[in-house]
Amino acid sequence: MADDTPPSDDTLSMFPKDASESYVVLARRYRPLRFEDLIGQDVMVRTLTNAFETGRIAHAFMLTGVRGVGKTTTARLLARALNYTSDQRDAPSLSLDPPGDHCDAIMAGRHPDVLELDAASRTGVADMRDLLDGSRYSPVSARFKVYIIDEVHMLSTAAFNALLKTLEEPPSHVKFIFATTEIRKVPVTVLSRCQRFDLKRLEPTLLASHLGNIAAKENARVSEEALALIARAAEGSARDGVSLLDQAIVQAGKGEAVTGEAVRDMLGLADHGRLLDAFEKALGGEARAALDEISDQMLRGADPAVILKDFMEVAADISIAQTAGDTYIAPGPADWTARIKTLAAKLSPAQASRYWQLLLAGHRDLQIAPDPAVALKMIVLRLVAAASLPSPEDAARRLGGTTPPGKPQAKTDTPAQEGALASFDAILAAIAAKREVTLQVDLERFVRPSFCEEGTLSCALAPNAPADLLNRLKAFLDRESGVDWMVTLDSDGGETVSARAARQKAERFAAAAEHPLVAAALKSLPGAQIIEVSESGNVIDLDARRKA
Repeated sequence: MADDTPPSDDTLSMFPKDASESYVVLARRYRPLRFEDLIGQDVMVRTLTNAFETGRIAHAFMLTGVRGVGKTTTARLLARALNYTSDQRDAPSLSLDPPGDHCDAIMAGRHPDVLELDAASRTGVADMRDLLDGSRYSPVSARFKVYIIDEVHMLSTAAFNALLKTLEEPPSHVKFIFATTEIRKVPVTVLSRCQRFDLKRLEPTLLASHLGNIAAKENARVSEEALALIARAAEGSARDGVSLLDQAIVQAGKGEAVTGEAVRDMLGLADHGRLLDAFEKALGGEARAALDEISDQMLRGADPAVILKDFMEVAADISIAQTAGDTYIAPGPADWTARIKTLAAKLSPAQASRYWQLLLAGHRDLQIAPDPAVALKMIVLRLVAAASLPSPEDAARRLGGTTPPGKPQAKTDTPAQEGALASFDAILAAIAAKREVTLQVDLERFVRPSFCEEGTLSCALAPNAPADLLNRLKAFLDRESGVDWMVTLDSDGGETVSARAARQKAERFAAAAEHPLVAAALKSLPGAQIIEVSESGNVIDLDARRKA
């Protein structure tokens, strides 16, 4: 069973510990040397244990997962397990204590029967043929000849085809271990011939505990807040987490503790508590206070992109809390859960979704903005502006009309002042007047408005909408009105103009067909169809052509 206990001191004997010797980074010193040292991969370890105990060992393994979760390390451990030989045991074994005859050479990458290849640099069919030619020969000294191919998705199609035949009928003395971060790029024909293991991202709490154990072995004092920040920044990667811990330890002097503030400064992070303060102020319409808060965070070294990412996580946490209810527990400081639940209770689900969509659009803007700090401030001001809007549910109740329940509809038929863009119909009219035909057609087909007034438009998009549609619309509105419009996505909206026109036409035809005279005419002319109903509803044309 895998646990979060770092390798014992005995397993690290190959690394220098004297201060006068070359320093070995923590990511290397605490690389797992046994399957028991792997953390967070219990399912894989259990499956492999059962396979080895029953003798049902696959001839090819596929290891997939994000960077730093242990794919290459697991591949080397597998190579050791397959070739394990010691005085006590001469058979494949996942129990690697004591180290076997071949273990040191395999872990050092110098065993003649264990070949590690990087597919990123050897992608061609010629390289694969050379490898496969060598697979025909028996191992020099080990039980199996093991080929570890990293980033296997980088192989060319021809190289995959060359490999496929050997995978179908592999020599009994050959084992393949593949590792990849892009499993979708590996052909299904190859995947189907491998035993696949998806190495999981590590949960922040598990990774923080692991980092704390390493810090204790290094006699380093690191606060729980600092460990939590490092674990969160590592995004599930054990290697990245240990590397960041290595960097954090030197932030404090001898005998001093590494604090959360020191880690935030190192990583360019904002204070989570103050970040949530800024978010609450923005949703409360306190523009100046919200801007002051994030400006101070940026002055202290926080990265605008990281602040925006944290805002997006807050918006997502709110929606999750609304769904989970009392069972929700936030991945953050102790008071984080209570504060998120308070915000979730104040907002409707549609409002929470609106803030998420607004921040997501802001994330795209931040990538192309010449000054990320200014872009972040503008995004915060959008949050403030959105907070003053009625919720989509309130907008639907105010607008009323014949819209089906649960389908908010923007005001489209309210007369606007001359030259004003106060309704969606007014916007379409202005676009038609400027002969922006493509934009007009796209808006009529794909935009489902939920709220519209001068300077603000909220809407949903129909499937297959052009990716740049809302950006094109905003550019037109800004240019024509001289106002910086806020165009945001909602989780729901009314009908598109095209759908509304089709529905109204169908309703007119249905009403006309119910007229006694029309009904009699249709009955007397089998196959006849109504092809047009005038606006007055008094003139009805019938297609009297009969169906063949």
